[in-house]
Amino acid sequence: MLSNLDISVVIFYAISLFALAQWVSREQAGHHKDTSDYFLAGKSLPWWAIGASLIAANISAEQIIGMSGSGYAIGLAIASYEWMAAITLILVGKYLLPIFLERGIYTMPQFLEQRYDHRVRLVMAFFWLGVYIFVNLTSVLWLGALALNTVAGLDIVQGMVLLGLFAVGYSLYGGLKAVAFTDIIQVVLLVLGGLMIAWIMLDKVAEGSGVLAGFQILTERAPEKFDMILSRDNPHYASLPGLSVLLGGMWIMNISYWGFNQYIIQRALAAKNIREAQKGIAFAAFLKLLMPIIVVLPGIAIFVLNPALATPDHAYPEAMAMLPSGIKGLVFAALLAAIVSSLASMTNSISTIFTMDIYASFSSKKDENGNRVMVGRVVAVAAMLLAMICAKPLLGNFDQAFQYIQEFTGFFTPGIVVIFLLGMFWKKTTSSGALAAAIGSAVLSFAFKILWPELPFIDRVGLVFLLCVAIAVSFSVFAGNRTQDGAVSLRDIQFATTNGFNFSAVLVALILAALYATWW
Repeated sequence: MLSNLDISVVIFYAISLFALAQWVSREQAGHHKDTSDYFLAGKSLPWWAIGASLIAANISAEQIIGMSGSGYAIGLAIASYEWMAAITLILVGKYLLPIFLERGIYTMPQFLEQRYDHRVRLVMAFFWLGVYIFVNLTSVLWLGALALNTVAGLDIVQGMVLLGLFAVGYSLYGGLKAVAFTDIIQVVLLVLGGLMIAWIMLDKVAEGSGVLAGFQILTERAPEKFDMILSRDNPHYASLPGLSVLLGGMWIMNISYWGFNQYIIQRALAAKNIREAQKGIAFAAFLKLLMPIIVVLPGIAIFVLNPALATPDHAYPEAMAMLPSGIKGLVFAALLAAIVSSLASMTNSISTIFTMDIYASFSSKKDENGNRVMVGRVVAVAAMLLAMICAKPLLGNFDQAFQYIQEFTGFFTPGIVVIFLLGMFWKKTTSSGALAAAIGSAVLSFAFKILWPELPFIDRVGLVFLLCVAIAVSFSVFAGNRTQDGAVSLRDIQFATTNGFNFSAVLVALILAALYATWW
């Protein structure tokens, strides 16, 4: 349970965050927020805000609670999601982001209409709204409430209501600007609190002999938890199938998440310019390299300290319960920071997609600013309420929520990546080909799930991706095999990057190579 000192720390954090959000959201006299201000922060974000906000939007209860649970059950191998994300960010910054910024888009569905047609835009807009509300929002609310219940003894339903209201409350007025600039504080707190709990857990494993001794003990008592590439006889091989993690479907999962995911890429779309966006992405890539220490290592430590937990997702709350007063409050505030930041990011992106892709399709041209901002705010509140209602029925029976989220999204990810990559880099891809790939992704994934259940889901993602490429190409060739009207002219895109970005890319690649060489 939290002491009075812990509660004071958490209350101070909450008040400070709310006050900062209102301060950065203020407007000059006579100026009223328009859609650019609310949904893209006036396209004014600096690199440090972009990088911090990318991580704050990404790292939430599903990572901290969920990946710690997977660290408890599987081990360091689950860190591949974090480490491979670092190199994926570099690729997104160099090859994908320049195209989006050149097109001047607000949302991912908007790009799809520019490249294909209005049908594709609406289909994908409704799809993403469903995933963001019923998978992402619900999972963050549920796991966050689980942490509140374990550490503070708060009822899970009350916890979801508290988290949801706070996230909406501090971000509702300012929109993306309030979210992105407060994420600086969130990330500092997240990293500080995460490193602190990892330090204390390792020292506890070593019974006070220090962090290095604790880490050595972990590798000795649980060597199986430090295999990055799982063998076929590992009980968790189906979740992380050996070399396929490095060479197969996880690339598709990462490219989809970091390249085409609205609540992630929206920060980069709000950059001052392409150089600022790329610096922010490089900053986020280095932070991703650090994340397994924060989200995976505590789970392994708890496995050594208490291998008999009722469910793996209790690992991180169990670690927090072992912290001394005051420190527990700081770490708990860091967890809350991660949760409410992701919730605020998701609700803002949900409101952006609904307003700019669906509402705007049926509203008059005159209604482009103030009323759309109001619609966005109403949608943000409605989405949060809906997620609160659906969280327990959807997630209450899963003991590793992170793996559930990955497998569910894996049904649709291959088609999304095909639609975007072919749309960006093959001028002959047709709208019908894109829709066929999207439908084929879901149908083939469910078919393989039923007919070939022993196929690991990451391998399934890679296989379905290749089949969806074949489907989209076939439809496009049979439709005439000609350049489409909305095709991207790559000659108009500036793909060259600065020396600083190039150096960051090489350094990230070398660090990753060293990590995998060490823990192979």
